[in-house]
Amino acid sequence: MIETVEKSSLPWLPRVTPKADSKLRLFCFPYAGGTSHIYRGWDSLLAPTIEVCAVELPGRAGRMKEPPGKNIPLLIQSMAAELLPYFDKPFAFYGHSMGALISYELARELRRSYQLQPVHMFVAACFPPQSLRRREHVIYDLPESLFIQEVRHYNGVPKEVLEYSDELMRLMLPLLRADFEACQTYEYIDEPPLACPLTVAGGLQDRKLSRSDLEGWREQTTSTCTVQMLSGDHLFVNTAQIWVLRMLSQTLSAYMQ
Repeated sequence: MIETVEKSSLPWLPRVTPKADSKLRLFCFPYAGGTSHIYRGWDSLLAPTIEVCAVELPGRAGRMKEPPGKNIPLLIQSMAAELLPYFDKPFAFYGHSMGALISYELARELRRSYQLQPVHMFVAACFPPQSLRRREHVIYDLPESLFIQEVRHYNGVPKEVLEYSDELMRLMLPLLRADFEACQTYEYIDEPPLACPLTVAGGLQDRKLSRSDLEGWREQTTSTCTVQMLSGDHLFVNTAQIWVLRMLSQTLSAYMQ
């Protein structure tokens, strides 16, 4: 049996409120440039039997002194070992954009190394891992002025980042470059599909990611795969939160019996 640890002691999970009666943990992973703050309030908005675990990646918020991860496999190895004690009860993943790719690779690492898997995975606003389209417009290695210009026009960067002055934007550059590099240099390695059900979500107004792109996720599971389109652009998790939470509640209720 995995030993239970004090939740507040782990930098990866700074916002967890332990629930003695929870039946499932929902791990939430941020988009590029985002923090665990994206998922603030979810713990009180979802069923009391769900314990929300918002993951904080290195290089942001309370972990700003740590170098941000530029390589997803290396990030996953560290994350899996640190989070292992929290997989002592049924768990599900919600990942948005970059977070979806990270959660997918984490699920594969848990299967390979620990014979564990989520009961359900939600992947939002993200090309399927096998898709080559994420490399169609590589920007992470551009000169500073061009990179800032591209970021300001990029569909998928938080509004609060886009509104920064150039001076503040430069402070964000190492994190943004690292996140874009992690996604745009990601190399898919073929493995058997996951066995857990997938719910794939996209934004109806997302200019870079269509429903046909999202359908490619069906290749990544031997179980059911449902594709849903929600109102909003690439970061609909911020603007259509009520619909995201409704999708999560309706789907996860099946695991609360």
